[in-house]
Amino acid sequence: MASKELLDLLNDAIARELQVTIQYMWQHVLWKGVEGFAVKDELKAIAITEMKHAEAIAERLAYLGGTPTTKPDPIFVGGSLKEMIEKDKKDEESAIELYKKLIKKARDKEDSTTARLFRKILEDEEEHHDTFTGLLEGM
Repeated sequence: MASKELLDLLNDAIARELQVTIQYMWQHVLWKGVEGFAVKDELKAIAITEMKHAEAIAERLAYLGGTPTTKPDPIFVGGSLKEMIEKDKKDEESAIELYKKLIKKARDKEDSTTARLFRKILEDEEEHHDTFTGLLEGM
């Protein structure tokens, strides 16, 4: 059985993944104009990846005896494309920090499966961060 602390961290990760799934999808759907056209497919692809992360984390949490949250962290769509992408970049930075903490906690608890899951997710989050950082360079 996993510790309450690890289960709580997994639920924090699910809430974050739900948040950005909705956030990036609505940004994809709602953004208009030339700038929006340039990023909307990327936002949609990232949203789908984040949804898959939420599912994988929820499955792991359930296996460990927890109940996945259904409440996302606060969602931010944004007023301008630059504002939106800046927030998305910060959200990815928060995810990277959380997932490094989760990997360490899983290792400390000798839970190599959870650590491996989050190492893979961390790779995706770093790629998303790189995408948002690159998009901001052109603004």
